[in-house]
Amino acid sequence: MSERRRDGPEVAVVCVPDVPERHEMGKLPANVEVVLLPRQADPLPDLSRVELLVPADWARQLVLAEFGAMTCLRVVQTLSAGVDWLRGQVPAGVLVCNARGVYDGPVAEWVVGAILAMQRGLMTTRDAQLAADWRPFVADELAGLRAFILGCGSIGSAVAARLRPFGVEVVGVARVRREGVLGLEDLDEALPSADILVDLLPLSAETTGLLDARRLGLLRPGALLVNAGRGATVDTPALVDALRTGRLRAALDVTDPEPLPPDHPLWRLPGVLISPHMAGDSRRSLARAYALAGDQIRRFAAGQPLENQVPAHLLT
Repeated sequence: MSERRRDGPEVAVVCVPDVPERHEMGKLPANVEVVLLPRQADPLPDLSRVELLVPADWARQLVLAEFGAMTCLRVVQTLSAGVDWLRGQVPAGVLVCNARGVYDGPVAEWVVGAILAMQRGLMTTRDAQLAADWRPFVADELAGLRAFILGCGSIGSAVAARLRPFGVEVVGVARVRREGVLGLEDLDEALPSADILVDLLPLSAETTGLLDARRLGLLRPGALLVNAGRGATVDTPALVDALRTGRLRAALDVTDPEPLPPDHPLWRLPGVLISPHMAGDSRRSLARAYALAGDQIRRFAAGQPLENQVPAHLLT
């Protein structure tokens, strides 16, 4: 998707959620007119003049329904790193920017914490504590393991930086092969040597179901799958089969379906850690997202290039 710029200091109409966190955007230029989108938007404010939209998570369905009426819309600046909810929905000529970089630290901490919990036996000890069962056991360590990071963006780099001090060999796998990083075409050859596979992939036509039964079968017995990307990048029935037999273990912040229904087998399978899609959330991450949105609004109002432009293959 091509860059779209403004030409001068004329008034820029932007729409942002009417929430306390919007004050993290900082002072906006005098040529910015702000339209506030309340949680209880009945009736809706006039969105026909809005050029730049910052949609909150709770307003996604509302935004999708109103795209047709937003005839002046030029930019959507999301507060999330993932933009799969916009796939196939963005009007022609509208630029989408995401919150890349905002959630790197929290997601990386969750990934490392999940790996530690699974490798060092903390899940087992928690279960034993609930049963008042004092039986020592021998857990594994991280040093000497090989971890493949599937999706080598800014979050992948943050995960790698936190794993290497533990003595973990980290190998990156990206959509396109580059120096020091494998490409998706190398994945089948790489999987059999992985002790840990960290899935940070965005959801696209290319990545949906990428980790299917065949590829999960290439992982060595006892390997740990950590998914903090998107649930639909993994074939859930195939994963359930691998977990049920004990051949694989998994730490999942995302699932398919999501939310995970109470009767889903993933809840009760051994060797599984599940969290409710909150790896990137922290008390500071949302503030950083709004601060980024404020920076983008200032760039837009000044006619400057916008950051974090989302490539077209993630939106089609």
